[in-house]
Formats: sequence, structure tokens, C-alpha cells
Amino acid sequence: MPKNFRFPLCSFSLLSVPVLAAFVLTALTLATPTAQADPATDQQASEQGVPVADLRAFAEVLERIRADYVGKVDESQLIQSAIRGMLMDLDPHSAYLSPDQIKALETVTTGEFGGLGLEVTMENGLVKVVSPIDDSPADRAGIKAGDLILKIDDTYTKGLSLQDAVEKIRGKAGTKITLSILGKGDSKPRDVTLTRERIQVHSVKSRMLEPGFGYLRISQFQNNTGEEVGKAIRKLQAKHQLDGLIIDLRNNPGGVLNGAVEVADLFLDSGLIVYTQGRDAGDRSNYTATPGDILHGQPLVVLVNGGSASASEIVAGALQDQKRAIIVGTRTFGKGSVQTVLPITGGHALKLTTARYYTPSGRSIQAQGITPDIAIRVESVKVAEDDTVHESDLPRHLLNPDHQAAGGDADKAPLAARDYPLSQALDILKGITLSQRTLGDYQPAPQPAPQPAATDNPDQDTDQSQ
Repeated sequence: MPKNFRFPLCSFSLLSVPVLAAFVLTALTLATPTAQADPATDQQASEQGVPVADLRAFAEVLERIRADYVGKVDESQLIQSAIRGMLMDLDPHSAYLSPDQIKALETVTTGEFGGLGLEVTMENGLVKVVSPIDDSPADRAGIKAGDLILKIDDTYTKGLSLQDAVEKIRGKAGTKITLSILGKGDSKPRDVTLTRERIQVHSVKSRMLEPGFGYLRISQFQNNTGEEVGKAIRKLQAKHQLDGLIIDLRNNPGGVLNGAVEVADLFLDSGLIVYTQGRDAGDRSNYTATPGDILHGQPLVVLVNGGSASASEIVAGALQDQKRAIIVGTRTFGKGSVQTVLPITGGHALKLTTARYYTPSGRSIQAQGITPDIAIRVESVKVAEDDTVHESDLPRHLLNPDHQAAGGDADKAPLAARDYPLSQALDILKGITLSQRTLGDYQPAPQPAPQPAATDNPDQDTDQSQ
């Protein structure tokens, strides 16, 4: 089972389990038009805050369906449907999980599952894309954060629960599925046919953008993301002089809380990273940093957008409040609630929203998100063509030996054309570094000795271009 499974020991604060069970059994047994209520049970339940009339109405509805519905119904399925509806009415993230759904949840947190590579939520009764996972079928098909999924094959998503929609999207690797997608600004939906794959999420990738300036991409927070981030940074430090780092959290839908805390802790020496607050004043949990900044105070820029959610917002909020990083991009998604998986009888579980996330300064992330320090709203640019005649335009011109040795890298499109927000983040990082040097505050960080190649896992080489 997932590590965040929690077994509730005192779930019923207003009504003891025996009293509740006795009342519900009585209500179900006596739910007929002529049945008489048990005054003693009703009185005891009412005194302890139970909505007796509503529970009796539920039992009567169940009895009417059983007696008068046009077709034969499975009472167990009816009750489970009622439970799902009850949770769906609370918020978009609470759900009733079957044993298969519990297993699927566990595979997502470990980084391998089947499907299209989409993180989705519900908005106004429709399925909305939070973000596609890097290099997944959804990502390659051009599905973007904010797109609405109107149909899954022949089934309209309006009226489906989020869990039902997810189950329809998932399937055996190699099978095809057609989604009807309505993008931002589109006048009509478009159909996209995709082939499901076994999604293996390698959550961390890294490379050098330019001499001195590194790039770290985190696509999702898993149980081992903190360890992978540390490994990637140490590899960059061992091979290059590192003067500053960009952390790219765009379209990162979140994931495991501990993964986010461990990543933020890598760049902080002390202080609060995040805290969760439940319904009661005493239901607060603090997550604090431990000594040791892996970058030794070097400049840090965090790149975010509307697809950065949950754990991504925890990292961005912590580094922003602690004045450790400059946050660049657009306002994040705003998913600031904690879900706890609570096992119940029959192998099922409740995924229940139990608390909210708060940044170190006390800001709630929920429905607000993280506002960047520097907003970049332009997603792409087209670089103007240079009409000036150069030596390289002349026939039979001599080739540049340095260009030949570099393997033609100069022919690559400028970073601004390939990824404008990233190019702006790099300029900001350069500006911070230059400012520190000008003011005399810059101290080159000690570079660790190169590590033996035998310590590297060849299957997890993160020093690659994306």
C-alpha cells in the first residue's frame, strides 16, 4: 500500500461506532412506509448530532429503488454509488477507491503506470487537464494545461466523476483512445486519437544551458525525487563550474509531499518549508529544513506556470518566502489541499481531503497559487530574420574551424525561439550573478571532486539534453 496510508482510530468524534451502526441498521431495516422508528435510537442519535431525518430519508430512497425501480438493482452497488456521490460533492480531490484504484495510485507515486500521461481535475463538471507528463502520448499529441476533455471515446465527460473519467482514460498499453479536446481560445473541439503506453516517469533531468548556468527539470514529485535531484546537481557540479541554477517546474502536477519537502530542503539551511493545517487548531504539521544548501547560496531561479500544482507550489512557495529563489513565469494552479488515503472495510479506501497547505509566511496555496516575482506571459516568440549579408553567405567561403569542432551547434535555433520563458529565466539568472559579482557578494561555490564513473547509474544519466 502507499506509504501515506493512515488507519483512522477515532473517526467518529460526534457519534460512537456502535450507536451509528445501530441507527443505520435500524433505518435500513425499517425503511418502509409503514415501519415504526425506534424512539430510543432516534433520541440517542439526535443528542449526538446525527441528522436522523436525512439518514432515514436515505434508507427510504434505497427501499423505494429496491421495490419499484424498473429493473433489478444490486443494493451493494447502490450504496457504493451513494458513497462515491457523497465524496464527489465534497471537493474535486476526495474519492472512494476500489482495490484496483488503490493499486493504481501506488504505481503513480512510484513512477510507472499505464495510460496517456495526463494529470486531470474537474472544473464545472468537465475534465480539465492540469498538465501532460513529459514525453507521454498526451504531451506528444499537443495536449496542454487548461485543455478541457469533452468526450472519452463515445462517452461525454459531463456528469462523470473524476475517478470514472480517469478509469476510462487508462487502459492496456497498445490500445487506442479518442479524446475530444477543447483548448483555450478554440471555437470548437478537436478529436485526438492516441495509443496508450506504459508510462515510466523519470522525474528529474538536467543539463548545462551555458557555461556556468545549469538547468534542472522536475516533471513530477515521486518518492525518490529528492534523492534524484541531489544526484543530478552533484553530477553537474562534478563536471562543470556551476554559478547558478534554473529549476523548471512548469506543467509539474505535483505528487508526493515528502518529495517536495526533500527538494526544497536541498536549497535551504533552516526554517519552515511548508505546514499543513487541518480542521482543528491542533491539527497542524510543520516541515522544516535541515542544515546544508547543496548550491552553497548560489543564485536560483524557479520557472512555473499554470500547470505547476500541489507539490510544485510547495517548493516554489518555500523558496520564495525564504528569499532563496526568484520565481519566474505565470501564476500556478492553486491546488493547496492535502489528501489522505484511509483504508476501510472490504479492501476499499477513502481519498479524503484532510488539510490545507500553507507557505512559510502563512499564505494558503488553495485556489490562489503562487504569484511569480517576475511575470512572463509570452509563451513563444519568432526570431526576426537577419537580412544583412555576412561572410558566411558568400559562395566558397572558408569554414570556421571552431564551428566545425563544435559539431555545428551554432546552427541550432536560439533558446528564445525554442523556449522563450526559459530564455528569460536564464537572462534573469545571469543578471543576479552579475549583480552579485559587481557588488562583491559573489563567492564561487566549492566544486566537489569528480566522482568515479562507477558510481553513476547508466540507466539514470540525468546529464542529457531534454
